[in-house]
Amino acid sequence: MKVTLISIPVQNQEKALQFYTEKLGFLKKKDEPLGGGNRWLTLVSKDWQDGPELLLEPAPNHFEPSKVYQDALMEAGIPWTQFDVEDVSFEYERLTKLGVEFSMKPTEMGNVKVAVFNDTCGNHIQLVEEL
Repeated sequence: MKVTLISIPVQNQEKALQFYTEKLGFLKKKDEPLGGGNRWLTLVSKDWQDGPELLLEPAPNHFEPSKVYQDALMEAGIPWTQFDVEDVSFEYERLTKLGVEFSMKPTEMGNVKVAVFNDTCGNHIQLVEEL
C-alpha cells in the first residue's frame, strides 16, 4: 500500500491553482472537467513529480459537512496538512515577499521547525523542517 493522492478542500479551484503554483511552486499534473464547473485538478511537487498528487478538492462548495469541518479548523488555527521543506526560515522569507500571510513565524519545536500560513482558500498549511 502507498499514498498516491491527498486531497485538500478549497473554496475556489482556480484561485487555489494560482496560489499553489505561482506562490508555492507546485506543478499542475491533471486538469479534467467534472461538470458543474468542477475539475479533477491535481498538483505535484516540482522536486518530486512522480510523488503523491495533491487534489484541489471543491467539496466545501457542495458538501456542507466538509465546509463545516474546514471552517472549524481555520477558525481554530489548526493546519489542514503539512508540507516538508529543507529550510523553513528560507521559505518563510520567500513566501512573505510573495504576499503569503503567516499565522506562525518559524518556530522550533523539539526536533522540528514549523511555520503556518493561510492558503487563501480556507486552510492553514504547516511547513515543517526536520532539525
